[in-house]
Amino acid sequence: MFPQTDINQITHVITLAIAPVFLLTAVGTIIGVLANRLARIVDRIRVLEDLLHEIGLEELKPAREELDSLRRRLRLIYFAVASAVFCALFVGLLIIVAFIDAFLLVNLAKFVGALFVLAMIAFITSLILFLREIFLAVASTRKSML
Repeated sequence: MFPQTDINQITHVITLAIAPVFLLTAVGTIIGVLANRLARIVDRIRVLEDLLHEIGLEELKPAREELDSLRRRLRLIYFAVASAVFCALFVGLLIIVAFIDAFLLVNLAKFVGALFVLAMIAFITSLILFLREIFLAVASTRKSML
């Protein structure tokens, strides 16, 4: 069965779990932003693909270039969302493992630390991909303004 766990240990673990919960909130917000960008890119791709059948030859090349740019952006956002979701999963596992550590009185500190490092790597990767997608969006806007 489970070893006796005192209320102070449980309270301490709950206190330690609060910081990762705030991180989950931040990751959820980022996922929401990324999902909105993803939806806008998908909508624009659909509009352009419909227009390809109706536009003249002189407009075909710019439309295809924009589609290529949108597809690159779509891929970046897709991987940014995946990285953010992995971050959330690692944080969720971190919280679970912290409670298992307290209840079963086993030393899982290194595993908790590894999960936190993995979560941060995933979060940073997501933010870098997001930033790259923003750079592409701004570059394509500049190009269309010239």
